[in-house]
Amino acid sequence: MAHLSPDAAPLAAASFTPVTSPSPAWRSVARIADPALKAAAASWFAVAVLGQLIFAAYVLAFYGGAAVQGRLGDWTQVLSHGLVAGDIFGNLILTLHLLFTVLIIAGGALQLVPAVRRLAPVVHRWNGRVYLLAALVLSLGGLVMVWTRGTVGDLSQHIAVSINALLIVGFAAMTWRHARARRTPVHRRWALRLFLAVSGVWFFRIGLMAWIVANQGPAGFDPDTFTGPFLTVLNYAQFIVPLGVLELYFRAKQRAGPHTRLAMAAGLFALALLTAGGIAAATMIMWLPRM
Repeated sequence: MAHLSPDAAPLAAASFTPVTSPSPAWRSVARIADPALKAAAASWFAVAVLGQLIFAAYVLAFYGGAAVQGRLGDWTQVLSHGLVAGDIFGNLILTLHLLFTVLIIAGGALQLVPAVRRLAPVVHRWNGRVYLLAALVLSLGGLVMVWTRGTVGDLSQHIAVSINALLIVGFAAMTWRHARARRTPVHRRWALRLFLAVSGVWFFRIGLMAWIVANQGPAGFDPDTFTGPFLTVLNYAQFIVPLGVLELYFRAKQRAGPHTRLAMAAGLFALALLTAGGIAAATMIMWLPRM
């Protein structure tokens, strides 16, 4: 009888270990997990872009229409501190803020379309530069308005808005840095983070309107002073929740098993429906009546 060395013994034992093939159910999940996750992400993105374009149309129709017709006083119907007599700098910041809101919504939708990156790289690069500039103008202008002009809400809300603005600046810097270094996959991840951070104000509006519709009126806050625990939570949730979901998506796409990817897809489909509901509420209550 041949003598097996200590090192060879485990190998010999392993050679007789039966290999268990994946079950039919596991193979079925594995086949649909990646397409489902891709379809879910695309569905949410399509819903979000549509909702943001509606918001941009509202900004153009209401603020732009009032400006063209010389009715700048109408801005105070929506803004607690609209155009202020004698405040040239503050009025300029506000006007640029509104203008770049439209630019960044249109630019963000264009920038994240894969076909544009693939078929028109020059357009993608130049649109990206405009998008980063708009993001910086929006974030810094928002900081100026919150801390110098006074806005609705309390200190907790102002801090949340400021954190969101600083995240935008940081994400824009990282997006630019990795684009310059040609680290395309990393650049795209930072660009998605930037897109969601920039969308914080939009998330706030659709979240607020969905909450009001669900509760059949204001709940958890005072509509006169625009303060209360719900608004404080919403001001932080407007960037924490989307960014958190994005990180879960990255991990599900890169390292998770098929069951986790399928669960992530189901979650994104549910979020697409919730987002659509918030968009519908905001459109009917806030935007469409003023367009």
